[in-house]
Amino acid sequence: MQDAVAERLRHYPDAVRTRFGDGPELSARLLDLIRQGKKTGTCGALAHYEADGEPVPSKGDIVIAENWDGTPALVYEVTGVHICRFDEVTEAFALTEGEGDYDDWKRGHIDYFTRNGGYSPDLQIVCESFRVIEVLP
Repeated sequence: MQDAVAERLRHYPDAVRTRFGDGPELSARLLDLIRQGKKTGTCGALAHYEADGEPVPSKGDIVIAENWDGTPALVYEVTGVHICRFDEVTEAFALTEGEGDYDDWKRGHIDYFTRNGGYSPDLQIVCESFRVIEVLP
């Protein structure tokens, strides 16, 4: 099975790698939402990209999303990116994350950002839209 995955990944030599969430349970839940077609957007704090020295995603980027253990889970293409303050994230974008209604999204993300470096309404957020290219075995 791992040989088959390695062969599939050769089709994406310039892909960047990422993980969703901040622990194994959240990661698995978010990947499941993507596999089900319910999650087509994600966001992260701009400060985290800067602190980690990671480039902000760009439209057209190919990304390998990993399970929490680092094994590849799926491949997606970034279809759009915009940066805004947390309190400017639209309901339409929040709903693309597939994590409930707008209020659920706000509560969940305030908790997430609070756990991971701090939250404020003016926190700069990178909002990323994507489409799945393939789910890996």
